Amino acid sequence: MTQIELDKKFMREAIRLANESVGKGGGPFGAVVVKDGEVIAGSSNSVTIDNDPTAHAEVNTIREACRRLKTFDLSDCTIYTSCEPCPMCLGAIYWAHIGRIVYGNNRSDAREIGFADDFIYNELELPLDKRTVPIENLLHDEALTTFRLWSEKEDKTEY
Repeated sequence: MTQIELDKKFMREAIRLANESVGKGGGPFGAVVVKDGEVIAGSSNSVTIDNDPTAHAEVNTIREACRRLKTFDLSDCTIYTSCEPCPMCLGAIYWAHIGRIVYGNNRSDAREIGFADDFIYNELELPLDKRTVPIENLLHDEALTTFRLWSEKEDKTEY
């Protein structure tokens, strides 16, 4: 099978999971993580099912893939997602070091059905004092103690 044929196969699985999610009362999003031509994990959006705003398809799938592979580093994996990842999911993908992202619908398509992430992208560009949700710094010196402990720890697992 060629790479494009494999990509289509795995994207169809992500889309299938998204369709299944809609039928179960979840959001219209699905994702699979693939390593060496094999689906390691697949999941869908379960925000409304689990009452968890972080339960996006990509995050659920990354969590499952990490558990199955017993690692937090998915750099040798590809994620196929039925929609362009939102800022949170994109962050999770980057933190997991996933090597490649393939998506179906784009953020404009998502916006058209009520899933608009533009406000988050816009918020990130604003100075802290101009953001919609108030954000303030407190006990910075005390908090730095933890970072010093981490920096000095010789047997830490870096990520």
